[in-house]
Amino acid sequence: MISLNGRTIAVTGAGSGIGRALAISLTKRGAKVALADRDADGLAETSRMLGNYPHSTRVFDVTDAGVLEAWIDEAAAEFGGLHGVINNAGLSVIAPFEDTPAEDFDRVMDVNFNAVVRGCRAALPHVKATDGGWIVNISSIFGMMGYPTQSAYNASKYAVRGLSEAMHLELSETAPHVKIVRVHPGGIKTRVAHNAKFIKGMDSGSGEALNDPDAFVATSPTTPEQAAETIIAGMEQGRHRVLIGRDARMVDWMTRLFPVSYWKRLGAFLTASPDGTKS
Repeated sequence: MISLNGRTIAVTGAGSGIGRALAISLTKRGAKVALADRDADGLAETSRMLGNYPHSTRVFDVTDAGVLEAWIDEAAAEFGGLHGVINNAGLSVIAPFEDTPAEDFDRVMDVNFNAVVRGCRAALPHVKATDGGWIVNISSIFGMMGYPTQSAYNASKYAVRGLSEAMHLELSETAPHVKIVRVHPGGIKTRVAHNAKFIKGMDSGSGEALNDPDAFVATSPTTPEQAAETIIAGMEQGRHRVLIGRDARMVDWMTRLFPVSYWKRLGAFLTASPDGTKS
Protein backbone atom coordinates (compact mmCIF):
# COMPACT_ATOMS: atom_id res chain seq x y z
CA MET A 1 0.00 0.00 0.00
CA ILE A 2 1.22 3.50 -0.87
CA SER A 3 0.19 6.06 1.73
CA LEU A 4 -1.39 9.36 0.69
CA ASN A 5 -0.64 10.98 4.02
CA GLY A 6 1.29 14.20 3.52
CA ARG A 7 1.12 13.97 -0.28
CA THR A 8 -0.14 16.79 -2.50
CA ILE A 9 -2.66 15.95 -5.21
CA ALA A 10 -4.15 18.30 -7.83
CA VAL A 11 -7.73 17.57 -8.92
CA THR A 12 -9.63 19.12 -11.83
CA GLY A 13 -13.42 19.16 -11.96
CA ALA A 14 -13.53 19.39 -8.15
CA GLY A 15 -16.67 21.52 -7.96
CA SER A 16 -19.05 18.54 -7.92
CA GLY A 17 -19.46 14.82 -8.44
CA ILE A 18 -16.44 12.55 -8.42
CA GLY A 19 -14.02 15.48 -8.17
CA ARG A 20 -15.60 16.77 -4.97
CA ALA A 21 -15.78 13.27 -3.51
CA LEU A 22 -12.09 12.75 -4.34
CA ALA A 23 -11.15 15.98 -2.58
CA ILE A 24 -12.97 14.92 0.58
CA SER A 25 -11.61 11.37 0.60
CA LEU A 26 -8.04 12.45 -0.15
CA THR A 27 -7.92 15.00 2.65
CA LYS A 28 -9.35 12.49 5.11
CA ARG A 29 -6.33 10.33 4.29
CA GLY A 30 -3.99 13.16 5.14
CA ALA A 31 -3.38 14.49 1.64
CA LYS A 32 -3.18 18.15 0.69
CA VAL A 33 -5.24 19.03 -2.37
CA ALA A 34 -5.15 21.73 -5.03
CA LEU A 35 -8.60 21.96 -6.56
CA ALA A 36 -9.80 23.45 -9.84
CA ASP A 37 -13.14 23.90 -11.59
CA ARG A 38 -14.79 26.40 -13.91
CA ASP A 39 -17.85 26.44 -11.59
CA ALA A 40 -16.98 29.04 -8.95
CA ASP A 41 -20.01 28.30 -6.77
CA GLY A 42 -19.48 24.55 -6.87
CA LEU A 43 -15.80 24.89 -6.04
CA ALA A 44 -16.60 27.23 -3.16
CA GLU A 45 -19.00 24.62 -1.78
CA THR A 46 -16.32 21.94 -2.01
CA SER A 47 -13.94 24.26 -0.15
CA ARG A 48 -16.57 24.86 2.54
CA MET A 49 -17.07 21.12 2.97
CA LEU A 50 -13.32 20.60 3.44
CA GLY A 51 -13.18 23.11 6.28
CA ASN A 52 -9.70 23.25 7.80
CA TYR A 53 -8.24 20.41 5.76
CA PRO A 54 -5.24 21.80 3.81
CA HIS A 55 -6.37 22.78 0.34
CA SER A 56 -6.35 25.50 -2.28
CA THR A 57 -8.83 26.39 -5.01
CA ARG A 58 -8.58 28.00 -8.45
CA VAL A 59 -11.44 28.82 -10.81
CA PHE A 60 -10.64 28.37 -14.50
CA ASP A 61 -11.49 26.41 -17.63
CA VAL A 62 -9.11 23.50 -18.23
CA THR A 63 -8.97 24.39 -21.93
CA ASP A 64 -6.94 27.50 -20.98
CA ALA A 65 -3.53 25.85 -21.35
CA GLY A 66 -1.51 28.66 -19.79
CA VAL A 67 -3.67 28.86 -16.67
CA LEU A 68 -3.76 25.06 -16.29
CA GLU A 69 0.03 24.82 -16.45
CA ALA A 70 0.49 27.76 -14.07
CA TRP A 71 -1.95 26.20 -11.60
CA ILE A 72 0.05 22.97 -11.52
CA ASP A 73 3.30 24.88 -10.90
CA GLU A 74 1.68 27.07 -8.25
CA ALA A 75 0.27 24.06 -6.42
CA ALA A 76 3.72 22.47 -6.30
CA ALA A 77 5.24 25.71 -5.00
CA GLU A 78 2.54 26.31 -2.41
CA PHE A 79 2.61 22.84 -0.89
CA GLY A 80 6.30 22.07 -1.34
CA GLY A 81 5.96 19.60 -4.20
CA LEU A 82 3.32 17.79 -6.20
CA HIS A 83 2.82 14.04 -5.86
CA GLY A 84 -0.03 13.60 -8.27
CA VAL A 85 -2.71 14.96 -10.55
CA ILE A 86 -6.19 13.59 -11.18
CA ASN A 87 -7.41 14.74 -14.58
CA ASN A 88 -11.11 14.50 -13.86
CA ALA A 89 -12.83 17.42 -15.62
CA GLY A 90 -15.09 16.36 -18.48
CA LEU A 91 -18.22 17.04 -20.50
CA SER A 92 -20.38 15.45 -23.16
CA VAL A 93 -22.57 16.33 -26.11
CA ILE A 94 -25.42 14.06 -27.15
CA ALA A 95 -26.04 13.62 -30.88
CA PRO A 96 -25.31 11.21 -33.71
CA PHE A 97 -21.97 12.01 -35.34
CA GLU A 98 -23.51 13.52 -38.48
CA ASP A 99 -25.64 15.88 -36.35
CA THR A 100 -22.79 16.99 -34.06
CA PRO A 101 -21.49 20.45 -35.00
CA ALA A 102 -17.71 20.54 -35.43
CA GLU A 103 -17.34 23.15 -32.69
CA ASP A 104 -19.17 20.93 -30.18
CA PHE A 105 -17.10 17.89 -31.12
CA ASP A 106 -13.90 19.93 -30.78
CA ARG A 107 -14.98 21.33 -27.42
CA VAL A 108 -15.48 17.82 -26.02
CA MET A 109 -12.06 16.75 -27.31
CA ASP A 110 -10.41 19.86 -25.89
CA VAL A 111 -11.87 19.39 -22.40
CA ASN A 112 -11.77 15.60 -22.17
CA PHE A 113 -8.52 14.86 -23.96
CA ASN A 114 -6.36 17.87 -24.80
CA ALA A 115 -6.63 19.21 -21.25
CA VAL A 116 -5.64 15.77 -19.95
CA VAL A 117 -2.55 15.84 -22.18
CA ARG A 118 -1.64 19.28 -20.85
CA GLY A 119 -2.27 18.22 -17.27
CA CYS A 120 -0.01 15.18 -17.71
CA ARG A 121 2.68 17.25 -19.38
CA ALA A 122 2.64 19.94 -16.69
CA ALA A 123 2.47 17.56 -13.71
CA LEU A 124 4.93 14.88 -14.83
CA PRO A 125 8.19 16.72 -14.00
CA HIS A 126 6.90 17.53 -10.52
CA VAL A 127 5.71 13.97 -9.85
CA LYS A 128 8.97 12.48 -11.14
CA ALA A 129 10.87 14.68 -8.67
CA THR A 130 9.11 13.02 -5.70
CA ASP A 131 9.80 9.63 -4.14
CA GLY A 132 6.54 8.33 -5.60
CA GLY A 133 3.32 9.62 -7.06
CA TRP A 134 0.48 9.29 -9.53
CA ILE A 135 -1.00 10.60 -12.74
CA VAL A 136 -4.65 9.58 -12.75
CA ASN A 137 -6.63 9.99 -15.96
CA ILE A 138 -10.38 9.53 -15.91
CA SER A 139 -11.52 7.67 -19.02
CA SER A 140 -14.96 6.06 -19.00
CA ILE A 141 -17.00 2.98 -19.66
CA PHE A 142 -17.24 4.67 -23.09
CA GLY A 143 -13.48 4.32 -23.39
CA MET A 144 -14.08 0.57 -23.69
CA MET A 145 -17.14 0.50 -25.97
CA GLY A 146 -18.93 2.61 -28.55
CA TYR A 147 -22.31 4.13 -27.67
CA PRO A 148 -24.86 5.71 -30.04
CA THR A 149 -24.99 9.55 -29.83
CA GLN A 150 -21.63 9.65 -28.02
CA SER A 151 -19.09 9.81 -30.85
CA ALA A 152 -17.27 12.85 -29.44
CA TYR A 153 -17.25 11.48 -25.89
CA ASN A 154 -16.21 8.03 -27.14
CA ALA A 155 -13.36 9.53 -29.16
CA SER A 156 -12.09 11.57 -26.23
CA LYS A 157 -12.26 8.75 -23.69
CA TYR A 158 -10.64 6.18 -25.99
CA ALA A 159 -7.89 8.75 -26.53
CA VAL A 160 -7.41 9.12 -22.76
CA ARG A 161 -7.16 5.35 -22.52
CA GLY A 162 -4.52 5.15 -25.26
CA LEU A 163 -2.48 8.00 -23.82
CA SER A 164 -2.55 6.43 -20.37
CA GLU A 165 -1.58 2.97 -21.59
CA ALA A 166 1.40 4.36 -23.52
CA MET A 167 2.54 6.49 -20.56
CA HIS A 168 2.21 3.48 -18.26
CA LEU A 169 4.45 1.36 -20.47
CA GLU A 170 7.03 4.11 -20.85
CA LEU A 171 7.22 5.14 -17.21
CA SER A 172 7.27 1.54 -15.99
CA GLU A 173 10.77 1.50 -17.52
CA THR A 174 12.00 5.07 -17.06
CA ALA A 175 10.31 6.20 -13.81
CA PRO A 176 8.61 3.26 -12.08
CA HIS A 177 7.93 5.36 -8.97
CA VAL A 178 5.35 7.28 -11.05
CA LYS A 179 2.12 5.31 -11.36
CA ILE A 180 -0.18 5.96 -14.30
CA VAL A 181 -3.75 5.10 -13.32
CA ARG A 182 -6.49 4.96 -15.96
CA VAL A 183 -10.01 4.91 -14.59
CA HIS A 184 -13.13 3.59 -16.34
CA PRO A 185 -16.25 4.63 -14.43
CA GLY A 186 -19.59 3.18 -15.39
CA GLY A 187 -22.79 5.05 -14.57
CA ILE A 188 -22.20 7.43 -11.65
CA LYS A 189 -24.92 9.34 -9.83
CA THR A 190 -23.65 12.80 -10.84
CA ARG A 191 -25.02 15.65 -12.94
CA VAL A 192 -22.91 14.74 -15.97
CA ALA A 193 -25.98 13.71 -17.97
CA HIS A 194 -27.88 16.85 -16.91
CA ASN A 195 -24.94 19.03 -17.89
CA ALA A 196 -24.46 17.35 -21.28
CA LYS A 197 -25.49 19.37 -24.32
CA PHE A 198 -28.39 17.55 -25.95
CA ILE A 199 -28.67 18.13 -29.70
CA LYS A 200 -30.48 15.10 -31.10
CA GLY A 201 -31.25 11.51 -30.22
CA MET A 202 -31.26 8.47 -32.49
CA ASP A 203 -34.43 8.04 -34.54
CA SER A 204 -34.24 4.31 -33.77
CA GLY A 205 -34.25 4.97 -30.02
CA SER A 206 -30.85 3.34 -29.62
CA GLY A 207 -28.87 4.96 -26.80
CA GLU A 208 -32.04 6.57 -25.46
CA ALA A 209 -30.95 6.23 -21.82
CA LEU A 210 -28.89 9.42 -22.12
CA ASN A 211 -31.89 11.35 -23.44
CA ASP A 212 -33.43 11.34 -19.96
CA PRO A 213 -30.89 12.59 -17.38
CA ASP A 214 -33.13 11.76 -14.43
CA ALA A 215 -33.50 8.16 -15.61
CA PHE A 216 -29.75 7.93 -16.22
CA VAL A 217 -29.01 9.02 -12.65
CA ALA A 218 -31.68 6.71 -11.23
CA THR A 219 -30.25 3.67 -13.02
CA SER A 220 -26.58 4.47 -12.36
CA PRO A 221 -25.32 1.90 -9.84
CA THR A 222 -22.50 3.90 -8.21
CA THR A 223 -22.33 7.04 -6.07
CA PRO A 224 -19.55 9.64 -6.45
CA GLU A 225 -18.30 8.67 -2.99
CA GLN A 226 -18.03 5.00 -3.98
CA ALA A 227 -16.25 6.00 -7.18
CA ALA A 228 -13.77 8.17 -5.29
CA GLU A 229 -12.99 5.40 -2.82
CA THR A 230 -12.39 2.96 -5.67
CA ILE A 231 -10.04 5.38 -7.43
CA ILE A 232 -8.07 6.10 -4.26
CA ALA A 233 -7.82 2.41 -3.44
CA GLY A 234 -6.35 1.90 -6.92
CA MET A 235 -3.81 4.66 -6.25
CA GLU A 236 -2.83 3.15 -2.90
CA GLN A 237 -2.45 -0.29 -4.47
CA GLY A 238 -0.42 1.02 -7.42
CA ARG A 239 -2.89 -0.33 -9.99
CA HIS A 240 -2.81 0.84 -13.60
CA ARG A 241 -6.44 0.09 -14.52
CA VAL A 242 -9.44 0.80 -12.30
CA LEU A 243 -12.99 -0.23 -13.20
CA ILE A 244 -15.84 1.40 -11.30
CA GLY A 245 -19.23 -0.26 -10.96
CA ARG A 246 -20.84 -3.53 -11.99
CA ASP A 247 -21.69 -2.02 -15.38
CA ALA A 248 -18.02 -1.27 -16.09
CA ARG A 249 -17.06 -4.81 -15.15
CA MET A 250 -19.82 -6.18 -17.38
CA VAL A 251 -18.69 -4.04 -20.33
CA ASP A 252 -15.10 -5.14 -19.77
CA TRP A 253 -16.02 -8.81 -20.07
CA MET A 254 -18.52 -8.41 -22.90
CA THR A 255 -16.17 -6.40 -25.12
CA ARG A 256 -13.49 -9.04 -24.57
CA LEU A 257 -15.79 -11.95 -25.36
CA PHE A 258 -17.74 -10.28 -28.19
CA PRO A 259 -15.50 -7.55 -29.63
CA VAL A 260 -17.75 -7.00 -32.66
CA SER A 261 -21.27 -7.89 -31.48
CA TYR A 262 -21.17 -6.62 -27.88
CA TRP A 263 -23.83 -3.95 -28.46
CA LYS A 264 -26.48 -6.57 -29.28
CA ARG A 265 -25.93 -8.04 -25.83
CA LEU A 266 -25.13 -4.87 -23.86
CA GLY A 267 -27.75 -2.47 -25.19
CA ALA A 268 -30.61 -3.80 -23.07
CA PHE A 269 -28.41 -4.21 -19.98
CA LEU A 270 -27.17 -0.61 -20.09
CA THR A 271 -30.66 0.84 -20.38
CA ALA A 272 -32.26 -1.36 -17.72
CA SER A 273 -33.54 -0.14 -14.37
CA PRO A 274 -32.22 -1.71 -11.15
CA ASP A 275 -35.28 -3.98 -11.05
CA GLY A 276 -34.41 -5.32 -14.50
CA THR A 277 -37.07 -3.45 -16.49
CA LYS A 278 -36.14 -1.24 -19.44
CA SER A 279 -35.87 2.44 -18.53
